[in-house]
Amino acid sequence: MESESTVTTCYRHPKVESHVRCTRCDRYICPDCMREAAVGHQCVECVKEGARSVRQARTAFGGRITTAPLVTYVLIGLNVLAYLGELVRPSIVDKFEMLGRGLVGPDGGHYMWAANHPSDYHAEGLVAGEWYRLLTGAFLHLPVAEGTFGIMHIVMNMVSLWNIGRVVESQLGRIRYITLYLLSALGGSVLVLLIAPDTPTLGASGAIFGLGAAYYVLARRLGADMSQVNRFMSGLLLWLVLSAFVTSWQGHLGGLLAGGVVTLSYAYAPRDGRRSLIQAGACVALLALLVILTVAKVTQLTA
Repeated sequence: MESESTVTTCYRHPKVESHVRCTRCDRYICPDCMREAAVGHQCVECVKEGARSVRQARTAFGGRITTAPLVTYVLIGLNVLAYLGELVRPSIVDKFEMLGRGLVGPDGGHYMWAANHPSDYHAEGLVAGEWYRLLTGAFLHLPVAEGTFGIMHIVMNMVSLWNIGRVVESQLGRIRYITLYLLSALGGSVLVLLIAPDTPTLGASGAIFGLGAAYYVLARRLGADMSQVNRFMSGLLLWLVLSAFVTSWQGHLGGLLAGGVVTLSYAYAPRDGRRSLIQAGACVALLALLVILTVAKVTQLTA
């Protein structure tokens, strides 16, 4: 019988006899700890260490390569859920749409701002501290009560988000993509605040215009065939003009400008160890600028 001193056991399970060594660390491992390798077997810890040392595949702009446009799916889902919420409780629109300043009357009705409003009217919007409206308005759409365009508003935006979002997300990766989307939405709301603070607005169009700007900038940077891209941008700019008569051109233009700034930092940051830092710094700088503009405008409105 083999003596007890010569019996070898698994380093993770001392009570389990083992005669197989890890090809990397040379420690004994039991069948539960064995992982197939190119040659022999490796232990669990060596496999994990090897996975950390393998360089993750990246897109041309530094993001992690994704196999499915998960963020686009989630954004569409959130917009649809918000719209269903509007159908159940229409008051959601008045509570969460983008609005710089407005009035709520004693009857609960919502009115345009008036300098000499009666004392029993109270303010609503950003001047009343409702800062969440800067983003929540970008997830709401015109209610069904607005007629056919009320339904078409969300349908057109979601189709656009589906078509553009999947492409941009695959090129940027999820983190950069969601940052672009939210900053574009915020940029649209801020320009509405600066130019038309008394006008309530809602819709994902500002964020989608930001994605449109990204689609154009990324295509040029990658040297893609610009004929189709230029046709798309012509349609986007035409809608920007027409939106002056239908919805909020300020929100569209603000999203377009913010999305363009963010994407330029993504596309033209140097491809070295500083790239992620420069990209993040540009996004933080834009966010800081939007916050400063918002605070300054709200301060002016409440003076």
